[in-house]
Amino acid sequence: MKRVVILLVLALFVLAVPVFAQEAGAEGAGSTAVWKYFAAALAVGISCIAGGIAVGQIGAAAMGAMSENPELSGKALPYAGLAEGICLWGFLVALLILIL
Repeated sequence: MKRVVILLVLALFVLAVPVFAQEAGAEGAGSTAVWKYFAAALAVGISCIAGGIAVGQIGAAAMGAMSENPELSGKALPYAGLAEGICLWGFLVALLILIL
């Protein structure tokens, strides 16, 4: 499973190279907008998928810990919030890509 994820991330990096390539002339100005939207969608999509995986694993571990000690319920909340912050950062990066 880890190999598949690593290969997918590497493939996305390879596909993202044309986004940063310099165009030869002014005739290709319309195609830059397409890559900009594609990069923004990748930023949001990958970060939300990663955040969902992280929240799922944190939630499962928190439920297991709370079944043994119910006093730990408040200590798991900040970790879930940190994992959800991944999605927010992906959105902010996408917003910066679209603005700049």
